[in-house]
Formats: sequence, C-alpha cells, structure tokens
Amino acid sequence: MTQPGAESWVDVPTGGTVVNPGSTERNLTGSWRTKRPVIDFDACSHCMICWVMCPDSCFATAKGTLVSVDLDHCKGCGICASECPRKCIEMVAEGRD
Repeated sequence: MTQPGAESWVDVPTGGTVVNPGSTERNLTGSWRTKRPVIDFDACSHCMICWVMCPDSCFATAKGTLVSVDLDHCKGCGICASECPRKCIEMVAEGRD
C-alpha cells in the first residue's frame, strides 16, 4: 500500500478518474505559458463557458460574473478563447500588453 498522494499507476481507478485532486493549487504553473488570455470585459456576456471549459480552473467569478484570470495557474492552452462564443478572449504572447 502506498501513502496517500503517492499512488502508482496500479492504484489509479478504472477510467483514470481523479478522486483525490493533486497539487495544482499549491504549484504555480503559469510560467509554462507562452501565451496568456486577455479578456475584453466590455464585450463579455459572462456566460461562464470559459470558466466551465478551463482545465486549470483559472477564471475567478463573483456574483455570477467573470472578474479575472489566475495567471499563476493558467498554462495558456487557449481553450477559453476557442470556446468563447463572443470571441472576447484573445491569446496574446507573453510580454505583450
């Protein structure tokens, strides 16, 4: 038996279901990114599709509206920009304002 959090591939449940979240909250992984999302909040309808689709849970909300992106954890995958129905999220190269 392995220690909790140190499971081997043999201990992974069928289908690869993650039942105990890993360390993504503790690890700042934003430095992996080459592009980052920039949101046009004036165009945003706050449909929350970006929030739902983000694999890293990087979008912060308050009272049913999108308020910010957690760039410490965003890896720049671009799923949010791709899925945004209003196209108000643009992926820009790091270092560009």
